[in-house]
Amino acid sequence: MKNNKKQSKFFASISRVIKLIFKEHPFAVIISLLFAVTSTVFSILGPKILGEATTKLFEGIVKKVTNTGSIDFNGINKILLIVLIIYVTSSVFSFIQAYLMANAATKTTYKLRNTITHKLNRLPVRYFEKRNVGDILSIITNDIETLASNLDNTIIQIVTSVMTIIGILIMMFSINVTMTLVVLVLVPIMFLVFGTIVGVSQKYFAMQQKTLAKVNSEVEESFSGLNVITAFNHQEKSIEEFNKENEKLYNASWKAQFLSGIMFPLVNFIGNLGYVMVAIVGGILSINGKITVGNIQSFIQYVRNFTNPIGQIAQIINQLQSMSAASERIFEFLDAEEEILVEKEEKMNNSLGLVEFNNISFSYDGKKTVIDNFSSTVSKNKTVAIVGPTGAGKTTIVKLLMRFYDVDSGEIKVNGANIKNVKRKKLRDNFTMVLQDTWLFKGSVMENIRYAKLSATDEEVKEAAKKAHANHFIESLPNSYDFEINEEASNLSNGEKQLITIARAILADKPILILDEATSSIDTRTEILVQKAMNKLMENRTTFVIAHRLSTIRNADTILVLKDGNIIEQGNHQELLDKRGFYSDLYNSQFQEV
Repeated sequence: MKNNKKQSKFFASISRVIKLIFKEHPFAVIISLLFAVTSTVFSILGPKILGEATTKLFEGIVKKVTNTGSIDFNGINKILLIVLIIYVTSSVFSFIQAYLMANAATKTTYKLRNTITHKLNRLPVRYFEKRNVGDILSIITNDIETLASNLDNTIIQIVTSVMTIIGILIMMFSINVTMTLVVLVLVPIMFLVFGTIVGVSQKYFAMQQKTLAKVNSEVEESFSGLNVITAFNHQEKSIEEFNKENEKLYNASWKAQFLSGIMFPLVNFIGNLGYVMVAIVGGILSINGKITVGNIQSFIQYVRNFTNPIGQIAQIINQLQSMSAASERIFEFLDAEEEILVEKEEKMNNSLGLVEFNNISFSYDGKKTVIDNFSSTVSKNKTVAIVGPTGAGKTTIVKLLMRFYDVDSGEIKVNGANIKNVKRKKLRDNFTMVLQDTWLFKGSVMENIRYAKLSATDEEVKEAAKKAHANHFIESLPNSYDFEINEEASNLSNGEKQLITIARAILADKPILILDEATSSIDTRTEILVQKAMNKLMENRTTFVIAHRLSTIRNADTILVLKDGNIIEQGNHQELLDKRGFYSDLYNSQFQEV
């Protein structure tokens, strides 16, 4: 049952790849197949005609030795010329089909890479949070490369190999039935060998692709977390984990390659047995005058040509197994459930910044409720702080507001429209965010700030940096705003990175601002300056502030205190302190002596 399931997956993924290339380049594939068949037919005719030249030469030598005639060189030359034309024509057709198929396969994988890239932008955040970055990178790089390296020749080789086997069988039967039946005895043995080896090796090819993805994940995590690994002296543990996965990859790879590698030598061995049997039977038939020398030569050549395509099929099966394992992961990625698109869009009104939470509930796994029947109305241009212990659901509310996730029940309205009925791009055009985890890309400081508004001038970028109190440290950097931030942004301090992201938010100038621990990486003195800039930035904007350091949200219009996904208290800072409830305890605990 398990093997049947694996085989069905194997054939399903391969057939899908074939359908894909046919769909993308039908003309090129059909012409390639026709040319491949034509080339095969010509190559099959060659040995039979060449055998006639051998027979003429042998008969001419016999006549010359017995003085009964001479060698017909003109007839032999004509036959050889025909054979030359056949083989040249076969080669030309083979070259054209190889060119067309390689071009079609390359364009197909090129489009497949683009499809995967676009797919990345349509997948929900939920998908990425459940998978390693290295695993996704492995699909985009290793799996696509495996598919690309095998796609251009497997389809044609399958067709030409099958055509060659059928054509050669016809030619061998036309020469001598007895010798053909002798050769056919070996065919079931060959396919029995194939079936046994393929059944065992397929699971190792699939394991090879999966473990390769895990090795990539280990490498990616080791590089991205190098500082943490070094700080905790976990270098040996990191190496040990890598070696463990690398060992699994090694075991899967050598088993897959060994099992696939022994198929061709086994086919050759069985084919050599066929030679011996043909030589013995052919000698007996020749002595009895039932077959000519030329036909024996042609038949022996056909036997060699008969075992070659079977050996090629063995090699193709190896490639198909790699393709199947890779394409299965690729199509699994492409078939992943995408974000639900808005069919009938609801228009937002002009109340820029009005946000309403109406009885929303949400859970990440469908079991444990994170937000439970949450309701709140945030008027435009007001600042709302969301506080509470870790796991209370503070960041989750922001994720729901941005539609990184959709609520399980209830509704969230922005500017009077249910956000489920608003296109995500249009919805997110109303927001700008500054998160605790900064995100900067490889490029200049100027480019990183301008990312929020690509049409911004250099002066607008610098003005935003000044408002964020980032201008002073930027101008002290080598090359100032042209300073190149490296790939991991490790050539800047955490505070400097945060200031740049704040400058980016200021430049974006959107009606709703989200600050998630935005000042957590900044020193106290800089925090005071940034807080002033933030207060200016918050004017005429609806602002959501998520903070653990409660000193930063004392001026908020409303503070929502969350616990276990519910609002347990709400009011301004002084009102909540006067209640002497949960918020008061939480606030005072941050100023107690340790």
